[in-house]
Amino acid sequence: MTTLPHTSPRRGLNTLCAALLLADVGLAPGVSFAQEELRELQMPMTAEWQLVKDDRLRNIRTFARLEPGKRFRSFKVEAMVSASPETLARLMLDFSSYPRWYWSVRESRLLKQVSPTEYFLYLVHNAPYGMPDRDVILHAVVEPQTATQPHVLLRVRAEPDYMPLQPPLVRMPAEDMNIRFTPQPDDRILIESEGYVDPGGKVPSWASNFVQRSAPYGIIVNIQRMVEKEEYVRSNAPLPFPVFRHGEAPAP
Repeated sequence: MTTLPHTSPRRGLNTLCAALLLADVGLAPGVSFAQEELRELQMPMTAEWQLVKDDRLRNIRTFARLEPGKRFRSFKVEAMVSASPETLARLMLDFSSYPRWYWSVRESRLLKQVSPTEYFLYLVHNAPYGMPDRDVILHAVVEPQTATQPHVLLRVRAEPDYMPLQPPLVRMPAEDMNIRFTPQPDDRILIESEGYVDPGGKVPSWASNFVQRSAPYGIIVNIQRMVEKEEYVRSNAPLPFPVFRHGEAPAP
């Protein structure tokens, strides 16, 4: 499977800022690229979902909208991943692996496992150039499949007061999302996610919007790459909760 290399927000924003600066002084051959990026970042948002990216080759579609009372855009993703439910579950539960695939994470660890389906995680995100890095405590709750619910539902909410602040890191007040994993025929999984991220502190809206626009797509591309790795495909390690393939109904 062909995949795109991971691009951090720091590198992406540096490239954009450099292109805009050169465009201002008439030196950039890629002025049209800079103008296109700027138009997308400044695109007026409404409360209705607007298509941001439609990658038919990788089966990824991303959307954005601006909800009343929120500082930044919300996001939505619809994507198909070629993997068994067991393989994807092992990747998602390998919390120390997040720096290898989750958007601009340089540190991740499990703080507490409340039960087989409830976790508290700690993540540190690299911030765009010139801004302090961010940290976030995530409360993740899994709703396993049932006889009437064929998908696994993952609910994630930020818990900014769970532990003391860690200066100079800025605590994120929101990295909230609901993710639904629905097994499909031929060992494929439909991923549907909606969420909202507030990085906290002082952040230019265009910088946050760039991350909101780019991160969901980049995460899925990296998931598609990671689920091909032998450490997840061939693992026989037991899972903390059962998962079922398409057509395998769990016991009522």
